[in-house]
Amino acid sequence: MKKKRFIKYTVILVSIILISLTAASFYFYNLAVKRSTGEFLNDNPDLAVSTDDSLASEGLTWLETVSFDEVEITSNDVLKLVGYYLPAETDSNKTAIIAHGYTSQAMNMYSYAKFYHELGYNVLMPDARGHGESEGDYIGFGWPERLDYIQWINYVLKQNGDDTEIVLHGVSMGSATVMMTSGEDLPEQVKAVVADCGYTSAEDVLSYQLKRMYHLPSFPILQATSLMTHIRAGYSFSEASALEQVKKTDKPILFIHGEDDTFVPVEMVYELYEAANGDKELLIVQGAEHANAYDADPVLYEETVTNFLNQYVE
Repeated sequence: MKKKRFIKYTVILVSIILISLTAASFYFYNLAVKRSTGEFLNDNPDLAVSTDDSLASEGLTWLETVSFDEVEITSNDVLKLVGYYLPAETDSNKTAIIAHGYTSQAMNMYSYAKFYHELGYNVLMPDARGHGESEGDYIGFGWPERLDYIQWINYVLKQNGDDTEIVLHGVSMGSATVMMTSGEDLPEQVKAVVADCGYTSAEDVLSYQLKRMYHLPSFPILQATSLMTHIRAGYSFSEASALEQVKKTDKPILFIHGEDDTFVPVEMVYELYEAANGDKELLIVQGAEHANAYDADPVLYEETVTNFLNQYVE
C-alpha cells in the first residue's frame, strides 16, 4: 500500500514538474525568441548609458542627406530578407555589411553607416530575420542569421564584382552574428570582421540574463526553452556559439567591448579574443556600457577601426 502511494505521489510530482517546465519554456520562448519589439527590456538598468546623444544626432542629420536603396534576398528557408544599400560617393570596391542588435533594425545603425560611408565604403545594412521589414517569426541570436549573412555577402559580390572587399561589422547580437558567420567557409573577399560587444554563445548570455533579470537558475529552464526553440525555430542555444565559430576562422577580427557593460558582461570578450586563431585585436573602451563604445569615445573607436581595417582592406 505504501509503495503504491509512493508511486502515485512520485507520478504526480513528476507531472507537475514537467507541466511547469513546459509552461516556463513557452513563456521564455515567447518572451525572448519569438519575434517582438523587446518591450520587456525597456526599463532594464543594464541597458542604460551615461553618454549624451551627440553622435546619434550627427548620424540622424546625416541620414537625412542620403538615400538608401531597399534591396531583397530570399533566405535558404524561403524568407524575404530586406536590406538597405548606400553606394559610396565615388566608385569603390569596399563594402561594409553592418549587423544590428537584438530587437533592433537596420536603420538604427545609421551612425556606423555614416562612419563607413565617410571612409569611402559602400554600405549594406540588413534587417535580420524576425526584425524590421524582414520576414521571420523568431530571433536566432546569430545562428540562422549567419547563413543569411553568407547570402548577403554573395549578393554584394554579385552586384559589385569579384574584386569587392567586404568588412563585416556587428554590434551586440549583430556582433555575435558576424562572429558566427566568420566560422563558415567564406569567400576570400571577406577581409575583416569588427565584433562590438558580442556574446560567447546564446546559451551563455541567456543563462546570464535568466539569473540577472529573473533570479532563476539556468537549469533546467534554459534547457527546456532550448528544446522548445529547437522544435519551433530549428536551432538550440548550445549550437549558437560565437566562441566555437571564431576558433574556426582565419579572418582578422577586431573585438570591441565596453568596460562597464553589464548586459553582455565584458568577461565574454576576453574569452572570445583568446579563442580566435587568426589575426586579432582587442579594444576595451573605458566607461562604456552595452553597445555604447562608439558613443563613449568616438575618436578612439574610429581610429582603432580605421587602423585595423587599413591592414587588410586596400
